[in-house]
Amino acid sequence: MLGLFKSRSGAPSAPRGRSAHKGGLLRRLVVGTALRAGFDSAVTNDHNRKHWAGADGLSADAAASPEVRRTLRNRARYEAANNSYAKGIVLTLANDVVGTGPRLQLLTDDDGGNERIEQAFMAWAKAIGLPEKLRTMRASRATDGEVFGVLVSNPRLPTPVKLDIRLVEADQVTTPDLWPVDESAVDGIVFDEAGNPSEYHILKGHPGDTRSGYLGLEYDRVPAESVIHYFRSDRPGQSRGVPDITPALPLFAQLRRFTLAVLGAAETAADFAGILYTDAPANGEAEAVEPMDAIELEARSLLTMPGGWKMAQVQAEQPATTYAEFKREILNEIARCLNMPFNVAACNSSGYNYASGRLDHQTYFKSIRVEQEHLACVVLDRLLHAWLREAVLVTDLLPLRLRTLIATGQSPPRQWFWDGNEHVDPAKEATAQATRLTSNTTTLAAEFAKQGRDWESELRQRAKEVALMKELGLVVEQANPLQPTPAGEEGDDAE
Repeated sequence: MLGLFKSRSGAPSAPRGRSAHKGGLLRRLVVGTALRAGFDSAVTNDHNRKHWAGADGLSADAAASPEVRRTLRNRARYEAANNSYAKGIVLTLANDVVGTGPRLQLLTDDDGGNERIEQAFMAWAKAIGLPEKLRTMRASRATDGEVFGVLVSNPRLPTPVKLDIRLVEADQVTTPDLWPVDESAVDGIVFDEAGNPSEYHILKGHPGDTRSGYLGLEYDRVPAESVIHYFRSDRPGQSRGVPDITPALPLFAQLRRFTLAVLGAAETAADFAGILYTDAPANGEAEAVEPMDAIELEARSLLTMPGGWKMAQVQAEQPATTYAEFKREILNEIARCLNMPFNVAACNSSGYNYASGRLDHQTYFKSIRVEQEHLACVVLDRLLHAWLREAVLVTDLLPLRLRTLIATGQSPPRQWFWDGNEHVDPAKEATAQATRLTSNTTTLAAEFAKQGRDWESELRQRAKEVALMKELGLVVEQANPLQPTPAGEEGDDAE
């Protein structure tokens, strides 16, 4: 259509005089094609201009600036402190992720040494209140976006290892003296050339502490080896965290406003027992009545109305029939940003049947496993490594082989056990577990791990029980194979 021309490489070409015209036409065709192949979501018009007014191209750290994070933290804490649903969701999430706390299992070849170290570490974890601190860290990540743990020495601990972890809120990790600006620092965190944190700036006092007040520019430079930074990175290059419930903050406000509006309408309707009205025109024949005058009514009595006036009772129209549906939908949307099903967020499964409840929990339990693995990598592994370095200095606490391993900067192979998720129908789960073990499609280690227990410890305990029963002359009965519960009895299809 445009004509052909010979290029220097020998390709056909159009006449030289027509090349400029045809080139312009080609450019117009290309531009026109690009416009026709565009995305509808990239078009800005009068209908969507306000909706996309807040969209920007800021980087992860620029979007989560100190001022923005401070505002989000304050609002999230306010909702968690004043909204029972927000408080319950945050507490449920922390309890489900951490539970009663993780259990350590070392996987070295020295079984005796593994058991001795595991017992010493768990005794230390109980002494410092590690499960409670982990639950606080998970709850703080939901409302604050991040939390910091500083490794310190606590001489009053009753364990040989005096290591402890002190939790620090995000408000306290900042660099108040911003000039001169360090390009490698992001609000309290200094990074090296490889992008690794090298030090943290922690204020000597909390900015909102009314006892000590703000201590100005006084802060400690803490090396990164002594600080644990627990947050979720949603974007590449993100250095500080934002609250997990950030997308739900406007929804929490709407839920409270709607509830207060319904309550206010119901109270208003209840404040008036009745109202006087007349069908007569404005200048019609009706006795004069003072406007807005309140009339005391005597119980179980007959009343007479002024001439031309009638009395009608105010009908209470609140709460509306859509109130429960509105709360359900908005709570479902609130909990979605945390991968939490509605019946867990609302603590109400009245509208669920057995199958739908189990199906909704699958996504939630998978999210919990991801959270536990993240917590183990960021917090627990760091704590174990620091504890082992301190334990090396304690005489006869660690085996010689493990001392040599730690001296080289390595950590022993390990795994962490968490609380298992209870099955709604234990009989059905036990039957399925027995079937998997019989068909060799699972192992005792995997089945016990689902319950958050160490299979070796459980088998040793069971062997002790069987041996004692035999010694006492008790009969060790084998359990009969469990029969699956009929579908009609467990309510699979019944609401």
